[in-house]
Amino acid sequence: MNGGGGGRGRRIVLWRHGQTAWNVERRFQGSTDIELTETGVAQARRAARLLAAMKPDAILASDLQRAAATAAELSSLTGLPVAADAGLRETYAGVWQGLTHEEIIERYGEQYAAWKRGEPVRRGGGELETEVADRAAPVVLAGAEKLPDGGTLVVVSHGGTIRTTIGRLLGLAPHSWEALGGLTNCCWSVLGEGARGWRLLEHNAGTLPEPVLGDDD
Repeated sequence: MNGGGGGRGRRIVLWRHGQTAWNVERRFQGSTDIELTETGVAQARRAARLLAAMKPDAILASDLQRAAATAAELSSLTGLPVAADAGLRETYAGVWQGLTHEEIIERYGEQYAAWKRGEPVRRGGGELETEVADRAAPVVLAGAEKLPDGGTLVVVSHGGTIRTTIGRLLGLAPHSWEALGGLTNCCWSVLGEGARGWRLLEHNAGTLPEPVLGDDD
């Protein structure tokens, strides 16, 4: 799914939600609906000011409250409505959800190691990463299709879902998606549309993107 051929110059900003208490405790949230901390709200407000300067045309968000509250900060600055979609939720990870990183390794070490090797693993009995991409990437592409030429879509989602969506839109093999580093709370990645499809322009950014100069020379 390399959508975006035709080079209409659109951009997709994939923005991770602000900090939650479970992020601080290194607990696997998955689809558990956890709210932002006060720090998370402050992160969202700061990032929203930067993202508003990109003059977005539309905002999509996961319907989980940590993403919805993050998106609301950008909505309040831009006046754009937020379209919520459950397809943008974080990976459902079954019995892993609520466990700390250390507890997962202790109890499900083999499963964790297989996942890190790039094998298709239902972490905690939950979703495969490819299944997450199957539900999230079409939502993002449908939103991008509605943009004007040169338009910008902001998608507020979750670290795992953003990684799998980027991998799918770039046409990368699923076993290599882990090569895309994680996103810090309230940082974002930017995909730009070129003649051959989507390109990763910024990854885990927390400032306004600068033009790439001298890329091929």
